[in-house]
Amino acid sequence: MPRKSFVPGAALVAAAALAVGLTGCTGGSGPDGSGADAKGGGAASSNPGGEPGRYQTLPEACGLPSRSAIRSMLPGDGQPLSSAEADKVYGGQADITYDTDRRVGCRWTRETTAGTRHIGLDIQRVVSYDGAVSDDDKAQGIYDKKELAAQIPSGAGSPSPTASPPSASKDKGKDKGTEAVPNGASNPKGKAPSGSPSPSSDPSTEPSGSTAPRVLDGLADAAFLNDKLVTADSGVHRDVTVVFRTSNVIVTLTYDQWSTDKTMLPDSQELQDKARSLAGDLADNLGE
Repeated sequence: MPRKSFVPGAALVAAAALAVGLTGCTGGSGPDGSGADAKGGGAASSNPGGEPGRYQTLPEACGLPSRSAIRSMLPGDGQPLSSAEADKVYGGQADITYDTDRRVGCRWTRETTAGTRHIGLDIQRVVSYDGAVSDDDKAQGIYDKKELAAQIPSGAGSPSPTASPPSASKDKGKDKGTEAVPNGASNPKGKAPSGSPSPSSDPSTEPSGSTAPRVLDGLADAAFLNDKLVTADSGVHRDVTVVFRTSNVIVTLTYDQWSTDKTMLPDSQELQDKARSLAGDLADNLGE
């Protein structure tokens, strides 16, 4: 029987048409026509703007601060703690989270006759699912919103290291009974320090200078400190918050002191110094 003839040109045309059809189907799968997932290792992931952050997981929050740092921030009233009590106070209580690679936290509390102090730690790992935005840039955007919400005064930065601390400068001719004392400290003459808030004053009125809410220089990639004095029927409390960003991780540290005696204002300088010191330790520990 005679065989059917084979036409090479027709086969090539059919193959070319099939290839064009497949190319048309895959080219429009993504919003920009690339068809690559931002975090899937495709063409979009090669975009320098979409680089992943330094941190791919998070540490255990309660174990990140040193025990000695927590102890110094939760002073007692002279009553010794048993081993079990010390573990409970200084060991902290972990926050309940559903993804410990994305968010962790811990809380510490100590009650004394002089009042109650609390420490709160929240650590968030930010991941950008936009191939054009890096994890660090996404985290910076979240940090910026926190700073804006805190209403940090524009241009308020850390005090210059060459400036003398408030307690180092005193007028020789000033009467000792009206001598300035650190913010929140008791005046030996019973008079309220000039410029310091009283329990009946507007809680939003905060001190100026080294204790004012401000941006913190030299801490991680970006950081700010907020300080609020709040009065209530049950007493008075001062809340100090330090927020900083290191790569794609945002850390929020809160430190507050409560007192039922409205005449004894929590010392702003002490709380800020201890919170700032712990924030520096946390940044260092995260970098290890």
